[in-house]
Amino acid sequence: MSDGGWRVIEHEERPGAFHARPIPDALDRQVWVSRPTAPALVLGSAQRDDVVDRDACARAGFEVVRRRSGGGAVLVVPGQLVWVDVLLPAGDPLWRDDVGRAFLWLGEAWQRALAELGVPAAVHDGPMVRTAWSDLVCFAGLGPGELIQRRADGAAAKVVGISQRRTRAGARFQCAALLGWDPATLLALLALDDAARDAAATALAGVGAPVDRPAGAVLDALLGQLPT
Repeated sequence: MSDGGWRVIEHEERPGAFHARPIPDALDRQVWVSRPTAPALVLGSAQRDDVVDRDACARAGFEVVRRRSGGGAVLVVPGQLVWVDVLLPAGDPLWRDDVGRAFLWLGEAWQRALAELGVPAAVHDGPMVRTAWSDLVCFAGLGPGELIQRRADGAAAKVVGISQRRTRAGARFQCAALLGWDPATLLALLALDDAARDAAATALAGVGAPVDRPAGAVLDALLGQLPT
């Protein structure tokens, strides 16, 4: 299917199969919609294997997956996340050589999509924000182009996380929009002692801001806002 110059491909499969897909050598504008058939803990490309409690994941029925883009761990549970990969060929008018600003346009598309759904959000246009837990958990940090809401205390809560992987053919921007935020389940799958887990649960309680809208509506709004 095509949507405004973007080829939309739906992948109904296990998260491991989805994240193993390479960027095609011959690339056009594509949107890959992940429809996960099982839950998974998705690690960033540079994370160490020993951050995971494999026994806990096995007991809970979570596949452990490594994505091809950077950042911290993301919990993928059907119905709690909208995961969309946006693939952009090198040389496209939207292409930016500066990796730090490469997907600001995509963050702006997400912002317009959320506004259409009545969900206020802002694009983070500043430098990378790191915290004590951001190397471990994706939504604990903040990068340029990602979407935030301001909490009552003034702190930023991430609504949409975006990471990227580049090849000579182009870029794969991996987007995760929260429909629910459950740090306790995520932390239970990581190799932490009780004290660290308790500290992380407190620190991460408000760092994610769920979009209180149906997944299909979120996806349709995004597709309608991608630049043509």
